[in-house]
Amino acid sequence: MKQGLTCITILLALVACNAEPEKTREDAIKVEGERVLLSEPEKADFLKLAEVVSEQGATLRLPGRLVWNEDRTVRVVPQVGGRVQKIAVEVGDRVKAGLALACLASPDFGQAQAEARRAQADLTVARQALERQRELHAAGVVADKDWQQTQAEAARAQAEAERASRRLAGLGGASDGTYVLCSPLAGVVVERNINPGLEYRPEQAGDPLFVVTDPSSLWLQLDAGEADLAELKAGEPIRLQVRQYPEQQFTGVIHHVSDFVDPGSRTIRVRGEVANAERKLKGGMFVSALIELPASAALQVPAAAVFLVGEHRYVFVAEGTGRYIRRPVKTGREHDGKVTILSGVSAGDQVIVEGNLHLLKFFTVAPAPSGTGAQ
Repeated sequence: MKQGLTCITILLALVACNAEPEKTREDAIKVEGERVLLSEPEKADFLKLAEVVSEQGATLRLPGRLVWNEDRTVRVVPQVGGRVQKIAVEVGDRVKAGLALACLASPDFGQAQAEARRAQADLTVARQALERQRELHAAGVVADKDWQQTQAEAARAQAEAERASRRLAGLGGASDGTYVLCSPLAGVVVERNINPGLEYRPEQAGDPLFVVTDPSSLWLQLDAGEADLAELKAGEPIRLQVRQYPEQQFTGVIHHVSDFVDPGSRTIRVRGEVANAERKLKGGMFVSALIELPASAALQVPAAAVFLVGEHRYVFVAEGTGRYIRRPVKTGREHDGKVTILSGVSAGDQVIVEGNLHLLKFFTVAPAPSGTGAQ
């Protein structure tokens, strides 16, 4: 019995000891509506403040990737089927427009040659018949109907001969039926996907046999957030930082800003162009694009000052030593650790950037935002 009373006494003493610090903490920080009051303002050194200032200009940093300039790139595929006999170039070779890349033994090309010869022979016969009919028609031997039909047949024969000749010229090749695959433009061979003996069919899906590009100019693909859209315009200059060249920066220009937002990532695709005369940059490289933002009258605070409660954003504004009010704010873009504030604070206000989450836990219910509600 005595032991039981002793245990109860000890437990009550422990509860009393634990309750006292909690009560002390509650007394030290009080909440009145949207205000937080510190009973001992001199002990508020755990709160760090920053001033609301106008944007002084900043640098917008966006992730990006370099790809081939599609205006200077061609993916070469044969227009006829055949078996690869010879490969004339290797990856890294510089080629001129019209230079042979590979040769194929192609029955399809041989058939195109035969069609061209047959069309030419038909044209010769049609012209001879036209000449005979012209003489007979002039002598009054041939009726107008027969003369007109002969003219039409000669015109059809000429059209067919021209079609077959143009197709044969477009395919390229030699008189022995060898099909020559040529480069349509000057550049560098950056990809080769064939080997000797490969059987190619036009209907088969797959990679192009060769990719030829001019690597002195590359395209830059950027993924920008919706909040950055106002800062991205065609013609804007950009700087590039590449991990492989930490001491060097490259310059480029924005050419196009996409007209739609990706529904999954909520980003906007931006395309730029970068000069690469020295060929230090490579297709497929990951880069950081830097875009200079001018100073403006918009207000900004450190990103740490803004916190989210429910669906709305807030900051704590200092009203005096030991007095802080929670205000809803409407925010804009975020960059370089700063957030643009569209409404809710004024220039010169002091906002809490460290310790605000400690004060937040003393609020039990989030208020309905006022007319300056956050987004």
